[in-house]
Amino acid sequence: MRHLRALCAIADTGSVRRAARELGVSQPALTTQLRRIEQSLGAELFHRGRDGCRPTLLGRTVLSRARTVVDSMAVLVEEARAEAAALGRPGPRLRVGSTASRIVGDWLRRLRGRMPETDITLQVDVSATVLLRSLRAGRLDLAFVHEVEGSPLRVPDGLVQHTLLEREPQFISLAPDHPAAARPVVDLADLAQDRWMVDPSVDGEWDGVRRVLAAAGIDPPVLHGDYLTTASLVALGEAVAPCQPTSGPRDDMVIRPLRDDPLAVRLLLVTPPRCPAAGPAYEELTAAYRAAALRAGPYREWLEGAPERPGALLGG
Repeated sequence: MRHLRALCAIADTGSVRRAARELGVSQPALTTQLRRIEQSLGAELFHRGRDGCRPTLLGRTVLSRARTVVDSMAVLVEEARAEAAALGRPGPRLRVGSTASRIVGDWLRRLRGRMPETDITLQVDVSATVLLRSLRAGRLDLAFVHEVEGSPLRVPDGLVQHTLLEREPQFISLAPDHPAAARPVVDLADLAQDRWMVDPSVDGEWDGVRRVLAAAGIDPPVLHGDYLTTASLVALGEAVAPCQPTSGPRDDMVIRPLRDDPLAVRLLLVTPPRCPAAGPAYEELTAAYRAAALRAGPYREWLEGAPERPGALLGG
């Protein structure tokens, strides 16, 4: 972790000297640390010049993964402290787990309104498998996860699956000046020359994208990165990326459905048997999802576009 934090600090500040000051170490010590990291990897991670340090191509790749690890560690420490503090508080508790989703914040708010006397904590992880293992081990009380079509999750025995949505289409995010952005629906063939970006740490995502591209007979370059890096590259026109249809509007990004919806996930709330919070949690999750679908213009239009689609989501 110390090495990863050092790399992130150098990239963020653009200088070994400024990074050393931020980390509270001497510049020679940080320079030596960086050299050791590069020697262990067998290549330079930064270009050094008069204008400071800039990541090399390898450096950008390493940094995209390093930031995810550093951020995850910070979340782990924060959650551990919250858990320790919660142990000393009386009253009911509800430990919620979730993969990354646009609706989690609203769901949590609704749950707290529904159960005001309950101390509700949240653990977010890119891996549904990690959350399900925590649920099986008793470290969580319920988990909202997604299952990439064609890559079934291994749900531990004894857990109950409540399906929120059998098939949620995955849309595509594009830069506003991308030629396909002017169309209401995008064909995969229109993206054959683009760089695609996926997060390989998300269970099934890379396999799902690879299967869909192969079935369409296209073989575009694929980059690996976290959600934050992906959003910045898409906005700059450097990549396109699958995204949740509930993604909100942005001035620097366009969200469009893919023709025939080749990419999809199943949305699940997983609980232990006889979980008292299962009913309220599912109801509030459904309400939060419906609200997000109504706010997301392209998704609302997609839902209204054909009778076989889950239009009930748009009901009252």
